[in-house]
Amino acid sequence: MNQLEQARIRIDEVDRQMAALFEQRMAAVRQVIEYKQATGMPILDTGREAQVIEKNTALITDEVLKPYYADLLRAQMALSRQYQAWVLSRDVVAHQGVEGAYSHIALRHLFPRGRALSLSTFDEVFDAVADGRAAYGVIPFENSNAGDVSSVLDLLYRHDLHIVQMYDLPVRHNLLGVPGAKLRDVTDVFSHPQALHQSDDFLKKMDFVTHEWPNTAKAAQYVAQQNDPSKAAVASAETAELYGLTVLAEGINTDGDNTTRFVVIGRELPASGDRFSLLFTVDNKPGALSRVVQAVAEAGFNMECIKSRPRPHVPFEYYFYIELVGGHTPDRDRLMDRMNEICQQVRLLGVYNK
Repeated sequence: MNQLEQARIRIDEVDRQMAALFEQRMAAVRQVIEYKQATGMPILDTGREAQVIEKNTALITDEVLKPYYADLLRAQMALSRQYQAWVLSRDVVAHQGVEGAYSHIALRHLFPRGRALSLSTFDEVFDAVADGRAAYGVIPFENSNAGDVSSVLDLLYRHDLHIVQMYDLPVRHNLLGVPGAKLRDVTDVFSHPQALHQSDDFLKKMDFVTHEWPNTAKAAQYVAQQNDPSKAAVASAETAELYGLTVLAEGINTDGDNTTRFVVIGRELPASGDRFSLLFTVDNKPGALSRVVQAVAEAGFNMECIKSRPRPHVPFEYYFYIELVGGHTPDRDRLMDRMNEICQQVRLLGVYNK
């Protein structure tokens, strides 16, 4: 055995010892988490970290190695913070908008005991799930009348996150005003663009001036703050109760059968479910997409949905989203193998029940 082989054996032995010690260290970190959770202490303690680095670096006798060991300690403590954040966020569910928004209502149906994390944008919800501040995110995906929320599909394409569940929430829009207001008093109506669009017939009939707002709950919050009988919001009955508003007109949806489909996003891909979604790209050549459709049919799956969106930074080329139902895990695996042969890229986006 030469010197290189002996060194590699020694490195492997040390790595095994370090792996065992790492698990022991993280078990101790878990105890720290439980204490911080009970006492409300912050995760990051920069003063404590500086002391640990100084104290432990002093244990290194080789002066050349001291700065390298200090870097190792910093990386190790960064991992500890990430682990603490993950444990503390296991019951945190992020959503876009304020309390009372339809996303928040869907979250309460899906996670009745979860801690809701309210964020301003869809991007922030995705970032919160990706960096571990939230275990899941609840995002509107499409509406039975207004169609899909294209920006959400683009975020799914860009992030390494998964759809872990879908949920259909019946949406009933109401016109909300301040206490004492009458329908005849209203001149200006505020709401999310989709809510305004879905109530278009009623709003035009009443000749209201409409104003787009980030979401329905924020619109209701604004109307409540203004306390002006000429201002009203399109939102849910739950939102009216939350912000102390009065329902001036019920069920103003143009189509009474109005449902918004929400997706729950997470970092881990579930192993089982009766449907699954794929994202893929194909060569920009005749018949490329039809080969995918044929492969899906031959595998025995029903394609319930197919969407296309422009590929970022690739002008006039597109990526595709499909939702498939039926089959079993081996069938899905065989389809994935076939699609890897005929597609440029393919990603299993989610496995879930609906």
